[in-house]
Amino acid sequence: MTDAAADPSAAVRAVFFGSGSFAVPILDALAEMQGVRLEAVVSAPDRPVGRKAIVTPTPVTARARELGLPVLQPVRVRLPESVDAVRLLVPDLIVLADYGQIIPRVMLDLPARGFLNLHPSALPRHRGAAPIPATILAGDTESAVTLIVVTEEMDAGPIVAVAPLDVRSDDTAVTLEARAADVAAALLRRALPEWLAGRLEARQQPTQGVTMTRPLRREDGRLDPARSAVELERQVRAYEPWPGAYIVSDKTRGGRLIIKKARVAPSQPGDANLIGGLGPPSVAFVAPSEPPYFPTSNGRLVLEVMQAAGGRAMDAADYVRGHPDIVR
Repeated sequence: MTDAAADPSAAVRAVFFGSGSFAVPILDALAEMQGVRLEAVVSAPDRPVGRKAIVTPTPVTARARELGLPVLQPVRVRLPESVDAVRLLVPDLIVLADYGQIIPRVMLDLPARGFLNLHPSALPRHRGAAPIPATILAGDTESAVTLIVVTEEMDAGPIVAVAPLDVRSDDTAVTLEARAADVAAALLRRALPEWLAGRLEARQQPTQGVTMTRPLRREDGRLDPARSAVELERQVRAYEPWPGAYIVSDKTRGGRLIIKKARVAPSQPGDANLIGGLGPPSVAFVAPSEPPYFPTSNGRLVLEVMQAAGGRAMDAADYVRGHPDIVR
């Protein structure tokens, strides 16, 4: 039995910062870690969600409440009262994952044992707000989860430990994030005891290979036929479920067709005639027996699952059979 286990007062006082689903397994790992006493969780405020605007806690807040942990939900973590609330917890250690706000310098200085962040990319590649979609968009076949010391420069702090993460050819942002979360939790279980014991030394990130990502916007999901079908298929997977990949089409209700799943096929003669022109690029609904496709500069994006605005996701062939008027 460790000294901390025998004497709870000797345990490291920890605070966890997190909001999104990626952070939930990491919270669980920290909460059950021997020699660490989790004092509180800091997460984003509850917000209205969905068409009915139901006020909903973040995934981390919901899990923290299940664990019986105190939760702080500052609107702005930079405000003096937010800093004071964390200071009163007297943290030795702060761990962050998928929190969503920039941490001020004064708060970074609070924990004597470090302010650590688990980031789902092979830093310095894909720093910033959207590393998982960026990994898929770039066609990366390998990635990582990186444990770093938090600094004022976004995701630029010294590296404490790294765990590899494979990227599958059919990964969506949802599936890749779920695996990254499990890898991150395992990394924390392995590396944090070593860090607290002084057996891990942080090393500076490389200055080469730095890429940055930004928060996603709804308009990022629009599919551009000037790009290749390979790029657009990645976009469909990277932007599921948010912001969603979509095509503007005069053949569908609401003018927007959300693409939930697609595959790449070779271009065929005549495809170029459907790209550009005076109106928006069009989906080719060629026959009830054939899947619709989106012609691009290089290849066809064959639509497999799609959703009209305000409708439900459905098999593309079923959609065509149910809307024979859209067939060319």
